[in-house]
Amino acid sequence: MISVSARFEELRAKGQAALIPFITAGDPNLETTAKALRVLDRNGADMIELGVPYSDPLADGPVIQAAATRALQKGTTLEKVLDVVRTVAPELRSPIILFTYYNPILNIGVEKFLQTIYEAGVRGLVVPDLPLEESHVLLEPAQKAGIEVILLIAPTSPPDRCAAIAEKSQGFIYVVSATGVTGVRTEVAKGVKTMIEQLRVITDKPIAVGFGISQPEHAKQVIDWNADGAIVGSAMVKKLAEPDGGLHAIAELCKTLKQSISRD
Repeated sequence: MISVSARFEELRAKGQAALIPFITAGDPNLETTAKALRVLDRNGADMIELGVPYSDPLADGPVIQAAATRALQKGTTLEKVLDVVRTVAPELRSPIILFTYYNPILNIGVEKFLQTIYEAGVRGLVVPDLPLEESHVLLEPAQKAGIEVILLIAPTSPPDRCAAIAEKSQGFIYVVSATGVTGVRTEVAKGVKTMIEQLRVITDKPIAVGFGISQPEHAKQVIDWNADGAIVGSAMVKKLAEPDGGLHAIAELCKTLKQSISRD
């Protein structure tokens, strides 16, 4: 399984940007999650962010919160999610980025958690409630384990904090496009362009934008602003939850999004 940073290097060499869809594991069920990973991989995804359902998802908006609740009600656990990854990851060209909160990691133990997810086939990790000041507890052992920990930069982050996050983030820098939680929005905040410009001055690491990227126009906008990737979550989760044809719906959305950011 290729690393997150290596995939970005491949795309940069081709002059292309990354599409990173997000889905919630276990919604509507784990069997569908396995199928969805394959569908996204075949229809334009360059990496796939897989959310582990959590009972107190502070960074998630109503769509993803509802998906996490449904998944938990059906008995989805981290162990079961990793079983799906073990089965599917060897078939995928897209590296899997796990999205989880810090408490489950703490409960298992940092080193054991990192070793377990790496062996399952995970290559990237996003922990939205891990503050920069405490990130060393995860970053250093993750580097040894072969997991790249991706840190988030909020629109309200001052320049010195942005620089510190950019220096420590592994794989890529996750730029949050709007304050608040994830969710479908009508447009991308103009401040994202400025943030990308400021980051380009201080780092050459890949930059991907998420939170509120729901339409092809949004994805194209952030790539035109010189981002290296677009992360699409709530719109993808909403499509997958459709009672009939969820897999077909995410396939079509994924293809459309990838076409919108193609630089051919």
